[in-house]
Parts: sequence; C-alpha cells; structure tokens
Amino acid sequence: MSAQRAAKKHHHLERRVWTSDVIALNALGYVLIGVFALLCLFPFYLIIVGSFTPENSLIREGYPILPRAFDLSSYALCLKNPESVLIAYANTIGVTAVGTLVAVFLATMTGYVLSRQDFPYRNGFSFFFFFTTLFSGGLVPWYMMCTRYLGLKNSYFGLILPLCFSVWNTIIAKSFMSGLPAAITESAKIDGANDFEIYVKLILPLCKPLIATLSLFSALAYWNDWYNCMLFVTNENMFNLQYYLQRMLGSAQAMRMVAEKSGMALPSVPLEGMKMAMTVIATGPIVLLYPFVQRYFVKGLTIGAVKG
Repeated sequence: MSAQRAAKKHHHLERRVWTSDVIALNALGYVLIGVFALLCLFPFYLIIVGSFTPENSLIREGYPILPRAFDLSSYALCLKNPESVLIAYANTIGVTAVGTLVAVFLATMTGYVLSRQDFPYRNGFSFFFFFTTLFSGGLVPWYMMCTRYLGLKNSYFGLILPLCFSVWNTIIAKSFMSGLPAAITESAKIDGANDFEIYVKLILPLCKPLIATLSLFSALAYWNDWYNCMLFVTNENMFNLQYYLQRMLGSAQAMRMVAEKSGMALPSVPLEGMKMAMTVIATGPIVLLYPFVQRYFVKGLTIGAVKG
C-alpha cells in the first residue's frame, strides 16, 4: 500500500510539473506572438501619427512615436474636393465588388474542372495556365488588344477584366478542391445532377475557407489597382481611388518642383503628410474587412498548401 501511495503521489507530482510547464510555455508563446503583433502594427501606427503631424516637424524630426502636434492640413488637401473623392470611392467599391465576384467565380470554377480526375485534358490546361505566368506577349500588344479590339478604353470593363482571372488563385482553388472526396461528385452524377449543379450546390458550400481566401486576394488586387486605370481611363469621373490620390500627389510634387526652380512663393504643400493621409484614406476600409475573413483565410491557405 505504501508503494502504491508513493507511486500515485509521484504520478500526481509529475502531472503537476507537466501542467506548470505547459502553462509556462503557453504564456511564453502568447507573449512572443503579442510582441510580434505589435511589431507588425507599429508601421501602421507611425503612418497614422505621421498623417496628423505638421510637415515641418516630419522633415526636421522624422516620424514621431508620440504625437507632439496635431495638424489636419494633409487631410484638408486630400479631401479638398470631397465630391471627386466620393466618386473615386464609389468607383473603387463598385469595381472591387463586381471584380471580386467574377474573379472568385472564375477561379473556383476553373479549379473545380482541373481537379476532376475524369477530365482528360486537365494536365494540358494546367500547363497552359502555368505557362502564362512565365511568359507574356508584352505590354504594347496587350494594350493594343485591350483598347483596339476589346474596346476597354474609358470603360469599367477595363478596370475589371484585366484582373478577373488569376492563375495563382486557380492553383489555390485546384489544390483545395483536390482534397474533397470524389464520392460527392460520383453520387451526384448517379442521381442525375449535371456538372454545373454539382459545382454550385455541392462543391461551393464546402469551399467557404477557399472562397474567403480568394475573395480577400481579389479584393486587395482590385482595391490597390491604379495601373489599369492609368492605362485605360482618361475620364476623371471614372478614376478609382488609388489613381485619383496618386494624381493628386503627383500634381503637388510638380507644383513644388516648379516653385523651387522658378523661385515663386507658393504655399507650402505637406507632401510627406499627404502620403501618410492618402495611405490612411485608401487602406482603411480594406483593413477593416480583414478581421471578418481572417479565420477562413488562414484555414484556406493551410489546406491548400497541404493538399498541393
């Protein structure tokens, strides 16, 4: 009996030590993750503080950790024409919403077809899609095709179509869907469902993490796009937010250069503060969207990476 009691006591002691070690490791892990998260958030904090800091203070002292003065001149210049900013916001939101829906639909549908084992040409199409990531026809032929033959000049299609199909998103979708049981498709085929019904009613409901991941990727691409707007849009009422702010900053820089070379006395333009304010204005909505899809985003990337 004494030996059993001693063994039981020793077992309880080991379990208590093991539990305390686990708690200590978890606490250390949380501390390290918290420090890493703060380091990731620190640049955003500097951007926000810098956008409210006077230009002279930014040039003389750099970006402050603690705000020493409060100035709204950068935001006043960025929002000098609020109607144009609202139009640019509306254009960006509309293009992002429509483009994301189209991009996710094309990526998931293509990924589903390429993941089907009974599709005889899936390897050939996969090679064709991958080949386009290594070589392209060049900027000039692509621009001529989009403007002369597809008529994308001064059209919202010029902001949507160039980004609506991503090979990278298709690869993620194919990798994810390859892990779905083939019995789902086979049983639906036996019940008389066609391929599109299987895709819409059976496959898509199982792909919520994938859809959230692709939606975030596509929304970021459309939201941050200014290059296609520069190429295809000359109508100011069709400018998206990124290109509108970029043009505004370019105009301010040009005014300062002309004033410095000619010796003209122009009001000082807070270029550094404008950059920070533009970053806050342009990235605020898309940053607020991320927490809602974060758990699906991580799960989708993990499953896609393992199954690929």
